Amino acid sequence: MVSRTRKFMGGRTHGRGKKAGRGAGLRGGRGNAGMHKHKWIGTVKYHPDHFGRHGFKRPQSVVSDKITMNISSLEEALPELAKEGFAVERSGKWTVDLTKMGVDKLLGSGTITTPVAVRVASVSTKAKEKLEEAGGKLLEK
Repeated sequence: MVSRTRKFMGGRTHGRGKKAGRGAGLRGGRGNAGMHKHKWIGTVKYHPDHFGRHGFKRPQSVVSDKITMNISSLEEALPELAKEGFAVERSGKWTVDLTKMGVDKLLGSGTITTPVAVRVASVSTKAKEKLEEAGGKLLEK
């Protein structure tokens, strides 16, 4: 290819500007180059959290989810719970031990019509109301 340098004779940069002939030279490097050196002010001003670790992640040994059960699913599962040994029926009244089953909290979603005596670690206020309306009760843990 023919050289075009002749038309730039007398011009120091050949129309490219200072250092622009090299790769990303005019911009101070490509990408994050120079963020600890010549682009430091921009880093501090516009991206102060760019470097280092941020935040805290709780260890999984500490984090634990509560196992919950709704009051409607409790009523549906009574025959199955009786087979597995978590529930007992005596003269039309059910007694269920949810702590033995591994449930931590009883929630009040849905409806219940069967009188059930429930042993569980914690209960929501709505679940307690619905349980007592149906003729059931809470047992000590």
